Amino acid sequence: MTVNVLGISGSLRQGSYNTALLRAAKELAPEGMVIEEFDLAPIPFYNDDVRLQGYPPSVEDLRTKIRQADALLFVTPEYNRSVPGVLKNAIDWASRAPDQPFDDKPVAIMGASMSALGTAFANHHLRQILVYLNAHMLNGPEVLVGGAASKFDAQGRLTDEATRDFVRNHLTGLKRLTLRLKG
Repeated sequence: MTVNVLGISGSLRQGSYNTALLRAAKELAPEGMVIEEFDLAPIPFYNDDVRLQGYPPSVEDLRTKIRQADALLFVTPEYNRSVPGVLKNAIDWASRAPDQPFDDKPVAIMGASMSALGTAFANHHLRQILVYLNAHMLNGPEVLVGGAASKFDAQGRLTDEATRDFVRNHLTGLKRLTLRLKG
């Protein structure tokens, strides 16, 4: 069975280490796992007046892709010790009733940062949000890439072998969790 994962970077920046980490995850995914990348750039600011008139096409696309995915992979930077606004905004849009698509969905989180702590605070806050939405969180091994500039080359390729191993193990854990929950 193939495990289809929707990968979402919490950064819009062209040279984002988090988007590079998501690309590395696609490369390092275990056999039987496919990761599709979703771009958050087209998602508008959340406005419930707009939602009540119907979801914008970009939001409906996100909700559909979350629903269709077997699992989710969030790769997020940390802004001011929390989740970036663009990611929180997308989650706020996607999580509205009816048919909230995060319910019962296996989820893994990774992140890269220039700081020594990696993305520990953003990871924690994102976990709180997703647990509230009844997602099933992969508990470990956590991938909190600190000192990101030294772990990627000029082309954005993850070159640090220890980090590559963490990513492989994390994705293997996500695959196991997903298959277990599917029965």
